[in-house]
Amino acid sequence: MSRGTFCLLFLFICVFCGSDGKRQNHHHHERHAQNTASQDPVTVTPSGSIRGSWMTTRRGRQYQAYRGIRYAEAPVGELRFQPPRPIQTYTTEVDATKEGPGCPQPVASETFFIDEDCLRLNVYTTGQDSKNLKPVLFYMHPGGFYSVSGRSDTSGGDYFLDRDIVVVSINYRLATLGFLATGDELAPGNNGFKDQVMALRWVQKNIAAFGGNPNQVTISGYSAGSFSVMLHMVSPMSKGLFHRAISMSGSPISQVVIPTKQPELAVRQARILNCPTDSNKAIIDCLKTKTAKEFGDSLDQMFEFGYDPVLIWEPIIEPDFGQERFLTMDPLEAIKTGKLYEVPYIISQTKDEFFWKAYNVVDNATLLNTMNNEWDRIAPISFYLSPKTAKHASDRLKQAFLSGKPVSREPAVLKGLENLYSDSIIGFGVHKLAIVMSKYSKQPVYKYEFAYVGNNSHYVDPKTNRPTGAAHHDDLIYLFGIPAGWPIIQVSESKDSELVDKMTAIFYNFARTGNPHNTGDTPELSSMTWPLMTPDKREYLRIDEEFSVHSRLFEDRYNIWEELYPINC
Repeated sequence: MSRGTFCLLFLFICVFCGSDGKRQNHHHHERHAQNTASQDPVTVTPSGSIRGSWMTTRRGRQYQAYRGIRYAEAPVGELRFQPPRPIQTYTTEVDATKEGPGCPQPVASETFFIDEDCLRLNVYTTGQDSKNLKPVLFYMHPGGFYSVSGRSDTSGGDYFLDRDIVVVSINYRLATLGFLATGDELAPGNNGFKDQVMALRWVQKNIAAFGGNPNQVTISGYSAGSFSVMLHMVSPMSKGLFHRAISMSGSPISQVVIPTKQPELAVRQARILNCPTDSNKAIIDCLKTKTAKEFGDSLDQMFEFGYDPVLIWEPIIEPDFGQERFLTMDPLEAIKTGKLYEVPYIISQTKDEFFWKAYNVVDNATLLNTMNNEWDRIAPISFYLSPKTAKHASDRLKQAFLSGKPVSREPAVLKGLENLYSDSIIGFGVHKLAIVMSKYSKQPVYKYEFAYVGNNSHYVDPKTNRPTGAAHHDDLIYLFGIPAGWPIIQVSESKDSELVDKMTAIFYNFARTGNPHNTGDTPELSSMTWPLMTPDKREYLRIDEEFSVHSRLFEDRYNIWEELYPINC
């Protein structure tokens, strides 16, 4: 597997690589107003004084960046595998002038450094005006719960800060360090989600000092971050910490059954790191002796078939051991029984979610032969099929998507495999989530499909070096400056530039009002009509070169999934 494909498989660390696997190096729009520390912006918060730096948007607007701020104590030593502990006050001025570390994971670039002391957040603001507080966009990064970060090289403020908005992007612990769940009081699970809650609490306490309105917080996230957004809507820990929500390309309500523990992952991690596995205590005691780098570097050994399944660590319905629990019941049951914290909600997916994973299989003789010879074993791994019905589901999906044929490069079969990956990882879950939320939430629910194919994409054809679809993560290209992957999209007459203005306007309006439509000062949305999602009509906005409204997205395919995994709402 090429390094470029490897990067793609780590769900967004790909932005450190080109399609040929070489690291791209693009200048980030960072400028100090003067070359003296005295010119750095300083914000005095209830928690303490924080020094930032100046950066510049794509339209040339200066904004303040406060990066790498600790929102919780370092989760190291005896705090490893423990819930986060808040930092109440900073005893000395916080230096937030440079990028903080990412949480432990494989490193794809010499400029991307990791450290276990990674519970950090970034704040971007155009200034402090206590009489006119701005809406806050709180962003949780993608990466399968095992990669990426909230650093400015993948989720910067160069586009959003042309709007009057405050952006907060965060890190949360990843993989075993964030989601170890042995099913007992030693590791009940969900620490990565509890990190997110801790960051939301930090925002409530401190964001007004940066000019942000703590009563106007929109939580948003992509992929793993999108899962997270929805879970905060049913978590007793998160209630009241936010006021609107945006889930992009990910849903915890799908064909996947949310477990109460994942001891098999603890055992797998222990074996990889040469730890005993005879008891949970032995596993955890030994894992506490390993370095953060050992955890990060072990990630590729946690997969089961190539780099499947994409989702390894899952949210856990936590057993009660007296701890503060993030998730106390199944999210679908929580929604149906009125345990939902209702806020205006946007749900989305791209047109071609994860289609490229089919190429990984057909272009690798070993994976191709294994999938064909052991379909009944591999399909449940790659497509998250419940063990109880895996044989029936594997057969039905093969018949419906592949016409019962072996996997190959035959166009119809290859397209079927693309759709299987797309639906199983993202599409069916988003479909199910949108229907359930529009039925049970009294607040508005909007759905969009991102179908635009621009100059850049998270997947490019290796022969032409051009995008071939609207891939997973591609809408992020028009929301955040992602200088680790591509140059900043310059202001011009190009469709890419237009889309930056449209996408940031949608988010800005929604963050302000709970309604994405033009309110008079976003003329780029004047042609947009976006009906509410309803359980019956199921209308959605397609975002392409133009806006258009459609209904029942991909339901010819999703109906097959519904046969196997009824929505039951």
